[in-house]
Parts: sequence; structure tokens; C-alpha cells
Amino acid sequence: MNTLYLDGQSLLHRLPTRAKLGGLALFSLLLFAVSHPVVLGFAALAAAIAYSSTGIGWREGVARLRPAFITIFAVTLFALLFQPPVEALTILFRLTALMLAAAAITATTSIGAFIDTITWAAKPFERIGLVRAADIGLSVGLVIRFVPEVTLRYRSIRDAHQARGLKVRPVTLIVPLLIQTLKNADEIAAAIDARGIR
Repeated sequence: MNTLYLDGQSLLHRLPTRAKLGGLALFSLLLFAVSHPVVLGFAALAAAIAYSSTGIGWREGVARLRPAFITIFAVTLFALLFQPPVEALTILFRLTALMLAAAAITATTSIGAFIDTITWAAKPFERIGLVRAADIGLSVGLVIRFVPEVTLRYRSIRDAHQARGLKVRPVTLIVPLLIQTLKNADEIAAAIDARGIR
């Protein structure tokens, strides 16, 4: 199974997971508190430097983020239709900085560390009876763990279409992708139940 985690010895790799996730949360809040495109542009540049410091190659780094980049550009183009260019530029820089910062943290934090930290953060809510902390941690860990799996399935289905000489269309890709993903989700749920986690 693929994973978004990248083994390395960078500064981000060595930082405690709680500090990284706390810093990401603070960075995200500041991004939405600031609306000046120049400041947000520098924030995006800083996030890009942090992402490149993880040791990931240029080609792999771009490949990992291509779907997110496409989504951000689509949102920016949509914003250009209804808002001034400065506002669209603000949206572009803000979302890009947020995406790159999150990608840097994800690439330098193992799934186990993510689960442990999220579980720890959810403990106060468990004490007042709102949630089960272990369930929240497991859910977040599973989401992060299977993002690359869904991407790999998408590429496999697309390559199968191209090998058969079929025209690649979103509808013909999404339907089998959903079926495979839901089937895999059922298998994971059965495995979790069999281990008595829930």
C-alpha cells in the first residue's frame, strides 16, 4: 500500500508531531485572517520552500499535488468571473499556501504519529461525552492512508481505458473508481470489526 509519508531527516521530520499540527492550524488561521495578496504570496513561497525541504523530488512533488493544483486553478478561474482580479489572486495564493503547508506536514509525519496526535487532541471532547478519541484518530489516519490508494486506482483505470483505445471521460472513470473504493472500504470495515476495534 502506498503512503504520503516520505522518510527523511529534514527539520520538519525531526519536529514533534504536535508542534507540526499546531503550527499548521495556526498558519491556516493566519492565512484566512490576512487578505493582502503580496503577504499571501510570500506565505505561499514559504510553504513551497518547506515542502521542497522534505527531500521530495521536483517531479514527484508536482505529481502528488497535481489534482489539488487543478482544483485550485479551477476555483481561481471561477472567482475571476464574479470578483476582481485581486480577490482571485488572493484566493489563489491562500489556497496554494495552505495546500503546500499541509503537504509538507503530511510528507514528514507518519500515519501512526498522526493517529496518536489526533487522538490526544480529541481527549478533552471524549471526557465530556461528545466523541470517542480513538475513533477520531483512526478515521483521520484512514483518510490520510488511503488518499494515495484512490489516486493510484484512478491512474490504473485511466491507463486501462487508454490501453483499450477508449476515450477517457470523467464519467467512465468515476463510476469504477467509486465501486472499487467502496468495496475496499467495506473490506476495511470488516477487518476493523474482526479486530474488535468497534
